[in-house]
Amino acid sequence: MSRTRLFASLCGLVFLLNLARIIFAPLLDVFIGEFGIGEATAGLIVTLVWVGTASPRLPTGWLLTRVPRHYVVIGSGSVLAISAVLAANARTVRHLLIGAFLMGIASGVYFVAANPLLSELFPSRVGRAMGIHGAASQIGAVAAAPFVALTLLVDWRLALWTIAVGAVLLTVAAWVTARRTELPSAGEADRKFVAGALSEWKLIVTALAIVGATSFVWQGLFNFYELYMQSKGLSSGAAGTLLTIVFAAGVPAFFFSGDLADRFPHVPYLLGIVGTFAATLLLLTAVEGFLALAVLSAAVGIVIHALFPATDAYLLDTLPDSTRSSAYAVFSSAWMFAQALGSSALGLVLERGYTYDGVFAGAAIFLGVAVVGLVALERTGRLPS
Repeated sequence: MSRTRLFASLCGLVFLLNLARIIFAPLLDVFIGEFGIGEATAGLIVTLVWVGTASPRLPTGWLLTRVPRHYVVIGSGSVLAISAVLAANARTVRHLLIGAFLMGIASGVYFVAANPLLSELFPSRVGRAMGIHGAASQIGAVAAAPFVALTLLVDWRLALWTIAVGAVLLTVAAWVTARRTELPSAGEADRKFVAGALSEWKLIVTALAIVGATSFVWQGLFNFYELYMQSKGLSSGAAGTLLTIVFAAGVPAFFFSGDLADRFPHVPYLLGIVGTFAATLLLLTAVEGFLALAVLSAAVGIVIHALFPATDAYLLDTLPDSTRSSAYAVFSSAWMFAQALGSSALGLVLERGYTYDGVFAGAAIFLGVAVVGLVALERTGRLPS
């Protein structure tokens, strides 16, 4: 029961952390008007959130070889509270960029510490734990657009102030619950960060080859999704609704994909998800009209969000106790850096005159070709599993 209560408190904290890193996407229009910036600078704001998410992962992995996981989780909540206050007080673009970067750092520290902790709290159902935890995170993403719309009735800064207050309350709750829980000792075996990561390099490279490019494309897609839908002739309100559909579809996707990751072979399951994402993205570029776009938005949301618990289950279920946090931190850092560059790269390409449909169609074809190659390697037994 005590582990279940700790799990519940972590689900509450991850909800807020994911809300904090997603909230900048529906605010891009506001930032463009408020600070007088272009699409490239707007893309840089969300890119810095994800660069912040990626940048502390290696240091956090090293820290986990010396500090209990729950201490690091509590620290991430504290960083979120402070950085949200900083961003809420931004008067210049530079000030906002710093706040966004630090909010990203909070989530990066959290996921590197919390995911191995969860896999050790529930070692017999790693995929299920990742799925439920991911669903809680995804609810935060779903809430981002309507939450921003509500706070804009007052001021966009209210959204960040709310996150700051919530971070304080949930961090205290997680601290109290962790003190009352008998925590697992599995992580005590992981004490050599560099050696642990190097010993698992084949698994790390394989996972990156499967999901790295997909997450890069996804970052550009969802951060510019509202503007993309507006380019197809939809109103701002309709475009925001479709973005909400994308994230809402991810809630059941996280939950069920976590269960499926416990049942199916990891590598074929991941390749199936990536191939399906490429197909749905290609279809998205070919359709017009609200109804058709809503159906494809739901499909894209289901497929892409199924990828994340499946990826975590692959790594955390396969890695031994002696290397789990070290190797996962290295993978997670590289994976997040690949994602982080997606938004700014898309913004730069768009400013050079390319269309959304053209860029995403090309990305979908590239992913499809990559999946065919990886399937060939998997069928010949060349990918570790």
